[in-house]
Amino acid sequence: MEIEVAVAKAGKWAVSESGDTLEMIERPHGGMSFVLVDGQRSGRAAKAISNLVARKAVSELAEGVRDGAAARAANDYLYTHRGGRVSATLNILSVDLVSGTLVLSRNSQCPTIVITPDEGLRLLDEPSQPVGVRRFTKPQITELPLVAGTIVVVYTDGLEAAGARSSYVFDVPAVVREIVAGGDTSSRRLADDLLERALALDNGRPRDDVSVLVLRVVDRVSDGVRRLTLSLPL
Repeated sequence: MEIEVAVAKAGKWAVSESGDTLEMIERPHGGMSFVLVDGQRSGRAAKAISNLVARKAVSELAEGVRDGAAARAANDYLYTHRGGRVSATLNILSVDLVSGTLVLSRNSQCPTIVITPDEGLRLLDEPSQPVGVRRFTKPQITELPLVAGTIVVVYTDGLEAAGARSSYVFDVPAVVREIVAGGDTSSRRLADDLLERALALDNGRPRDDVSVLVLRVVDRVSDGVRRLTLSLPL
């Protein structure tokens, strides 16, 4: 099997910096973790918040700390440094090769979309609080087996807000179901298509930072080579 991961991000219209931060870290006992943080508000202040939270989570994961504990540490760190006055959403998506599972840690009002061969599409939408506002805030943790055909979609609230100017509700799960039903389920296609539709609804001027993270477990023989491709507008 192989893991495909794709990310598509766009910043808020006419704002120089995105308040969303994505980091990737190799787990010391095997596997990878992806940390997606959406800082409160937008622009430079939001970026400072999301960077702070992401750095703390990544540093904990790099030391071998488990995902739930890393999310709690990030909450405590932001709460201590900002006195509970600012918040951030935090998602950690991990491929844990020790347990042979996908670990999904969520401190966000946005659900995580999971598609599995056995159950089809379902939402991980249990009530969850952002980090930084209260002490002892815990993430919602879900563990899934590494099974070929599994797809996980994580996103920030800018995706759901697309089209709000026209009172249109962007039904993200319905769009994901439509794209997957179309046959091309590559992580790159899914992430790009979701972002493109969101931008189209806002006429190319997103009202908020938008980030989409897609992971797919693929059933194919690997050549043992790890590959990473990055496209960054300048």
